[in-house]
Amino acid sequence: MNIDVPHWLAQAGLTEADLADSTRGLNYQTFQRLMSEGLRLSDEPALGLLVGERLRINTHGMLGYAAMNSGTLRQAMDLFERFIGVRTTLVSVSHRIRDGELELIFEPTHPMGEIETAVMEAIVLTVKNLLDHLTMGQCQVTRVCFSIPEPEHAALARDMFKCEVHYGQSWTGFAVPVHVLDEPLSTADPASFEEAARICQRELDKRAEQTSMSARVRRILLERQNGFPSLQVTARLFHLTPRTLHRRLLDEKSSYHDLLEEVRHMLAVQHLKGRQLSIQEIAYSLGYNDQANFRRAFKRWEGVAPSEYRDQCNRLNP
Repeated sequence: MNIDVPHWLAQAGLTEADLADSTRGLNYQTFQRLMSEGLRLSDEPALGLLVGERLRINTHGMLGYAAMNSGTLRQAMDLFERFIGVRTTLVSVSHRIRDGELELIFEPTHPMGEIETAVMEAIVLTVKNLLDHLTMGQCQVTRVCFSIPEPEHAALARDMFKCEVHYGQSWTGFAVPVHVLDEPLSTADPASFEEAARICQRELDKRAEQTSMSARVRRILLERQNGFPSLQVTARLFHLTPRTLHRRLLDEKSSYHDLLEEVRHMLAVQHLKGRQLSIQEIAYSLGYNDQANFRRAFKRWEGVAPSEYRDQCNRLNP
């Protein structure tokens, strides 16, 4: 796009050589700053789609190699669910079976603000393209869903995904018919798959040791969003006492309460954009027994009441 890349990276204290260092990662704040500035400099609202289109199977290291040797789509999707953290900590992946389809669901692990559309479109398109590669274009993804409002480049998204794309939904991801999940893939190699999966597990374990306690607690809260664990239960999951967990979070200038509020905020925004749940149901799902408490919390986060925020989303995405 003729953007001065060294200058763009320098604003975050990085060089192109840093990006070539496979041992180096980016914290979320740096990534968010780079993405925001990238969107501004390129003046391309569909930047996420253009990035996702370029992230083909050979760019994903050992996870891509393991996927390429999967025996079935079910095995490949399980691989993404287990090892997405090897490639990115921006999302968690889960699935559900509903109405004869498997829905692969991508949940953001951070409040993303203005970069959410670009990030989620890039990740979902990347994984969809991986499945297309594994099935020689016969993946049969029936539809792609996003919880974000419909952008101006929605027509381009539908062209690049090559299937139905729906915005303003209650979830982000895509659906595949259950009956195709166990059909054998022509590139399957069980021995290579098992070895690659073992390497992915070692890499994931290594990254988990290096991950901040705040990030680990945030992930636990997101994985159990239909019933957030208390501080005591969360500490037990990490084999810590509540006092030790509190101290470790304090050392990172965080707390269980702050992380819970952050996750509630992010999920509240997603639910309100998705339109599937009533405000009362959203409040209950986030652990608020009193809808008025949820209303006060949301107004503190966004400056407007939940109903007004939903109305704003509806006007932007009728």
